[in-house]
Amino acid sequence: MKIRVGFEMLYDFPQPTPMIMVLGTHFTRASDVIVPDFLTTDPVVEITPYRDMFGNWCSRMVAPAGRVRLAADGVVRDSGLPDPVFASAIQHAVEDLPADTLVYLLGSRYCETDRLSEIAWQLFEKTASGWARVQAICDFVHRHIAFGYEHARATRTAWEAYEEGKGVCRDYAHLAVAFCRCMNIPARYCTGYLSDIGTPKPWPAGDFAGWFEAYLGGHWRTFDPRNNVPRIGRILIAQGRDASDVPITQTFGPNTLVGFKVWTDEVA
Repeated sequence: MKIRVGFEMLYDFPQPTPMIMVLGTHFTRASDVIVPDFLTTDPVVEITPYRDMFGNWCSRMVAPAGRVRLAADGVVRDSGLPDPVFASAIQHAVEDLPADTLVYLLGSRYCETDRLSEIAWQLFEKTASGWARVQAICDFVHRHIAFGYEHARATRTAWEAYEEGKGVCRDYAHLAVAFCRCMNIPARYCTGYLSDIGTPKPWPAGDFAGWFEAYLGGHWRTFDPRNNVPRIGRILIAQGRDASDVPITQTFGPNTLVGFKVWTDEVA
């Protein structure tokens, strides 16, 4: 299967403004890229790439004053299969975890393990460890949070999502990540493209998606508490402790986002 991925974002800047962008297909999918989704700007400005502390490829630039268009359009090869399920994947003892996973046991900006630890143990202590426990966490979060774009709030934390019971995909992911960490399971936040292939129409307007990965059975495994079913056409852009590590764009000055489109479409 081939999937066309891309976006268009239109900004108005009152003055020249530095930006950081995390917008390209993740390097782990490099062998699947048929047409690279290179970032382009209008007007054309110099873009400097770099790799962040989590291994994500990022870009930086200074946006000029006025209307600025950011866009990309690429094609990625995909298996066309739903997210894999590894029901027998085990949970590792903390002392047996690889050193590079330990940071994903700790609290972070949007995942307050200190506030949620007692709740997590009350809810999930009696669940079977490993894949079943992470799935139990996803099942709870999926039921507990009511989805709605009108509920989006950039500052909402996992604790607030638990208390308010509403949010968008990143809130589902943050709460599940926090619960996993409370139960001594490394978990990291993911952002990327998620197609609607295989789901009933009509399809909603395109958007970037948030999900998470848990470290089980010696590998990072994909979980999606927002949808809570295996999906087709999930294409990673970036990973981090939570959404604060992988914002699609980070601007260092006032601006207005006046246009936003995302597409993830199967190519015939």
